Amino acid sequence: MSEYTSDLLTLLEQRGYIHQVTDAGALDALAAKQVVPGYIGFDATAPSLHVGHMVQIFMLRRLQQAGHKPVVVMGGGTTRIGDPTGRDESRKMLTDEAIEDNIAGIRTVFERLLVFGDGPTDAVMVNNNDWLGKLGYIELLQEVGTHFTINRMLTFDSVKLRLDREQPMTFLEFNYMILQGYDFRHLAREMGVRLQMGGSDQWGNIINGMELTRRMDSTEVFGLTTPLLTTADGAKMGKTAAGAVWLNEDQLPAWDFWQYWRNVDDRDVGKFLKLFTDLPLDEIARLEALEGSEINAAKVVLANEVTRLVRGRDAAAKAEATATETFGAGGLGGDLPVLEVTSEGVRIGSALTALGFTASNGEAKRKVAEGAVKLDDEPVHDAGQLVELAPGAESKLTLGRKKYAILRGT
Repeated sequence: MSEYTSDLLTLLEQRGYIHQVTDAGALDALAAKQVVPGYIGFDATAPSLHVGHMVQIFMLRRLQQAGHKPVVVMGGGTTRIGDPTGRDESRKMLTDEAIEDNIAGIRTVFERLLVFGDGPTDAVMVNNNDWLGKLGYIELLQEVGTHFTINRMLTFDSVKLRLDREQPMTFLEFNYMILQGYDFRHLAREMGVRLQMGGSDQWGNIINGMELTRRMDSTEVFGLTTPLLTTADGAKMGKTAAGAVWLNEDQLPAWDFWQYWRNVDDRDVGKFLKLFTDLPLDEIARLEALEGSEINAAKVVLANEVTRLVRGRDAAAKAEATATETFGAGGLGGDLPVLEVTSEGVRIGSALTALGFTASNGEAKRKVAEGAVKLDDEPVHDAGQLVELAPGAESKLTLGRKKYAILRGT
């Protein structure tokens, strides 16, 4: 039984989104009696968001599913500064044109996952440069600066991290938290936004914005954060040896996106089904309880559902068909030789020799140099490349057109 009465907090709790809430009782009561506009901000530093952003994106989807209004704030203004949270160095400065192009690319994934429009619970996307860009420096210092103390700002994790590691932090970045706090105040005053959501690393910034809104306008607003999401092996969500797992097709083909979810750790399947699909909780419980090789069926469901929502139904169907064709019935690769890969990983050259594809590591090097070796259909350029796989995760290793094998994490 949930401790909450509102559909919003009940849904968020059941699916594992809640880490901290500023005043859960008051927010629960508000959400039970009226539409609550809630926002999350996304800086436009790349033409696509990645899997690491999906908890926040799906939290906006849950907000709308529970009958409330999602407000997507694109950081056209704050991107010009750069959020120092969790960073050891400054971001490179982007041109106005690059930021606008990035926002256009990022919008596409939100259009798949949210319903936009003019209705009371329809999503809207706004650009904080529209109000931050109009702020005069003196005006900002007079109206907003008086509500921030240097003493408090120095206690923020984003600042302390840099100082503790003796990494430089520019005055420009130091202002980020002031502008993010001003966002909340502006959205509360102009759009009736009552809730800001974000990852657990944003808790201090959210509190900052709440306090600024209360001091300047005497408006009660709320904050809610999600747990910091890592995979079962402790890795940061959305990061692989090949780089970020992008949400947009232009940055990452649908097959690779599908494969990312198909290869998740067995221990993550239930959690990811709750967070990133709309499957009923009882069905998720059934899939999560599968054991041994049967859990692979649940991973296929996860890959299909997430790819369908993020990339579209056709992309999901084509990716599964490719997997079935490549790996055999059920996508499990039952007909292919399997090389078990320990936590230490395996070098490509060593894998080829261990599988009997090459007679020696020297021959393996020659085959790689000839361009005959591929890992997950991507050419391998270095026989010394290290392949590391989570337990249960699989990659396809091919030599020429006739030799195929599965590398499987143990």
